[in-house]
This record gives sequence, C-alpha cells and structure tokens, in this order.
Amino acid sequence: MEFAGSGEKKVMVAIDESEDSYYALLWVLDNLGDSASKTPLIIFNAQPPPNYHSVFAAALGAARMYTPVSATPEFINSMQEQERKVSMGLLEKAKTICASRGIKAETRTEIGDPKVAILNAVNKYNVNLLVLGNHGISKLKRAFIGSVSNYCVQNAKCPVLVVKRPE
Repeated sequence: MEFAGSGEKKVMVAIDESEDSYYALLWVLDNLGDSASKTPLIIFNAQPPPNYHSVFAAALGAARMYTPVSATPEFINSMQEQERKVSMGLLEKAKTICASRGIKAETRTEIGDPKVAILNAVNKYNVNLLVLGNHGISKLKRAFIGSVSNYCVQNAKCPVLVVKRPE
C-alpha cells in the first residue's frame, strides 16, 4: 500500500494490553511492510487518567459499607507510576516486534481517555492512517460505554483501519 501525494506519510497503530491490538500491529507489519519501512510508524498507547477516588470496603458484621474515599497524593503518584510502567512495557513489546521485522517504530504515550487521547495524537503527529484492533465488544456494551474504534472511525480526520482477528 503506497500513500498518494507528496510529503512524509505517517501510520499510527494504537495499542493496549489486548491481543487484538497486537494482532492489528502484526497485520500492519505483514500487509503494509514495504510502506511501513518507508514511512514513520508510530506506536501509541493511552494511559488511563488518574482515579482520584477509590471505593474501600469496610466490614460491619455480615454487611459491608462502601465509602468513596479520596486517595492520598502518595497513592495517586504510585498508581500513576504503575500505569506509566505498564504503558512503557506495552510500547517496548510493540517496538521489539517491529524491530524483529526490520521496521523502526517510534513510540508515544499520553494520559487520558483512550478515545480522546488517540484522536489528539492523530492530530498532534499529523497521522495519515490510524490502525486499531477490534475488541469485539457486544452491541449492548457498545451502546452503554461506546467503542474506541467506532469513536475514532466517526471522529478522526484521517482514514481509520479497524483490524478484526479471525474467529
């Protein structure tokens, strides 16, 4: 697949901890290999935003009381550091996969809701093709919480390729 037009064309693959996102990355490497070696390949991961409130359970005999409690700054920092480590691990795994195929990839991460963070990255890095894995969530779940891939297809300012794993 060659990109028409002049200038540098960029492909971005958004990954998370799911096998679906790594399947999408492998699909890009297998099917866009020649183009991927000539164009910048960006591997992107959205880190979840910090959760400033946690729910703790306290035993009251046979009953339980759930109380939202504000987390301490140390706890929040610890959670953010853990999320950063997970994100860096995911990106390093993807970069290693690319390197094993002779493709040099750039890695990027941002904190935020994945839907918004992915689209912000598409705009920020002037991406020409966004590739996402399809998680295959149910229609009911998609109706209530929405689908990242569906949101990106509807709102991205570039073509979006949603890669489905074979069943």
